[in-house]
Amino acid sequence: MTDDLRTAGAPTLEDVARAAGVSRATVSRVINGVRNVDPVIQEAVRHAVSVTGYTPNRAARSLVTRRADAVALVVSGAGVEPEAAQEGSDAAASGDGAGPSGDGAGDAGSFTAQVFADPFFGRVVTGVVNYLRPRGMHPVLMFAETSRAREEVVAYLRQGSADGALVVSTHAEDPLPALIADAGLAAVLYARPAHPVPVSYVDLAHQDGARLAAEHLLGRGCRRIATISGPLDVPAGQARLTGFRDTMARHGHPYIPTVEGQFTQESGEAAMERLLAEHPDLDGVFAANDLMALGACHILREHGRSVPRDVAVVGFDDSSAALACRPPLTTVRQPVEGMAAEMTRLLLDRLARPDGPVTSVIFEPELVVRGSA
Repeated sequence: MTDDLRTAGAPTLEDVARAAGVSRATVSRVINGVRNVDPVIQEAVRHAVSVTGYTPNRAARSLVTRRADAVALVVSGAGVEPEAAQEGSDAAASGDGAGPSGDGAGDAGSFTAQVFADPFFGRVVTGVVNYLRPRGMHPVLMFAETSRAREEVVAYLRQGSADGALVVSTHAEDPLPALIADAGLAAVLYARPAHPVPVSYVDLAHQDGARLAAEHLLGRGCRRIATISGPLDVPAGQARLTGFRDTMARHGHPYIPTVEGQFTQESGEAAMERLLAEHPDLDGVFAANDLMALGACHILREHGRSVPRDVAVVGFDDSSAALACRPPLTTVRQPVEGMAAEMTRLLLDRLARPDGPVTSVIFEPELVVRGSA
């Protein structure tokens, strides 16, 4: 087989078969992902596809494989219904709602704007795309912030427009994971669901990450330590607070001043204002994500407190906000891109083996020490 076999017109299966020295049927089996083809033959066919420039006809392939070669990447929340949007807006204005992590998402525009404002979601998309692209697959981004939107996601999957769903829930009461499970659809979740459902998921050992933050602040000599928690109706927010409090208690600190945030910079600023008002002598702060830590550092500067000389600050996630902070944040790294890639791998494995067991993959956190603590 030579490497100069590109044809004048659009290359066909016959061209690939001729270049690979195999039958047209064998080429079709390799392209359509049939598993019992000799690896040497698979490699020969793939090389022939490359040198001929053959591009499979996706519509024709879908008729054979009954696959869309696309997955839905769904950002979902409990959400308010359209008729309640004004009520949700009022709650957000009063501080009771906090976008994707809060009690109400508001209208679709508000929900999507707040999603894209959080660097976490961009990292998820990066991990998913980087895993799918070499496999000739693509994500379809969908938002499910209301009951109607959730019904549309389920219908989209049922009609085969996507082969399965990667679901990122932003609220503990999100009903979408259960709806997908009840419908028997293929899906994998980012983060352990608040309510058990028979769906695979990836997550981080959040309590261990909070332990790293507590031990680092104590190791620096901080003794008057407070925390800005994540939303406590979100499992990750609960786990990070529990891990931090438990570690502090093990080191003789039974009471830790706590203000609940909503994983936004604004909520971090508000929480830091309150902590300074109630505990002006604090010398260490753990914020349950980097955006809130960024907001905390901003307020500390406004109050003339030097970070880390007067108050050491540790965040969580190791997102772009950690590097945007001044000084750069010491933070607990959550390998979001790797977790998103693993979530995608689990979904493709589920599609290849529909009867396989539901599973979970838990990633380990890592402390990244920078200038803030």
